Amino acid sequence: MEIVDVQELEKDYRQGALSVPALRGVTLEFEPGGFTALMGPSGSGKTTLLNLVGGLDEPSRGRVLVQGGDLAAMGAAGRSRMRLHHLGFVFQAYNLVPVLTAYENAEFVLLLRGVPAAQRRAKVMPLLAEVGLSGLENRLPGELSGGQQQRVAVARAIAGDPALVLADEPTANLDSKTGEELLDTMRRLNEERGVTFLFATHDPRVMARARRVVRLEDGRVVADERR
Repeated sequence: MEIVDVQELEKDYRQGALSVPALRGVTLEFEPGGFTALMGPSGSGKTTLLNLVGGLDEPSRGRVLVQGGDLAAMGAAGRSRMRLHHLGFVFQAYNLVPVLTAYENAEFVLLLRGVPAAQRRAKVMPLLAEVGLSGLENRLPGELSGGQQQRVAVARAIAGDPALVLADEPTANLDSKTGEELLDTMRRLNEERGVTFLFATHDPRVMARARRVVRLEDGRVVADERR
């Protein structure tokens, strides 16, 4: 079964008296174990699509099914539970809690799930090492570089073994070398752990590593290339 099934998805936004379409009849399926890039220029609809898949926004028309569950039918509380237990997120701006250490940020989802402290530590410490943060567990976000903060965000995203990680422009604030290292880490997690990634990006470095590239323009899918 596909992790995500998007059916005739449309999204309109209001700008004053105008209704502006962001997505127009998008139908896509995403399979487990994928490493997929949603590509397109600004305004193409890629971030809108990612937000709809993550239940962070609601479609104007059409359906989004995640692991067979219809997001619209879940209600706000159901979508919140779905995000907590089945999805991971990596944002352009890192979105770390500034007063929590790298370790505390990485364990946050497990803490919200009520996982005991010893189990959280047994899961998170090896994961931080795997993303290259050994010895930095007790540093606050302000004491880390941008690349290190984004690695914490990746660790947080996969700590709960989500079905899918949604990554919105994860390399946009990183220099070239750091961005490539982060992408290589995520590709390794995909290959070795089977973590499924869906990116919204216009970074050609993501496209070079992706096994599937979906191109959007003006809210429509114009190409779907599998490698």
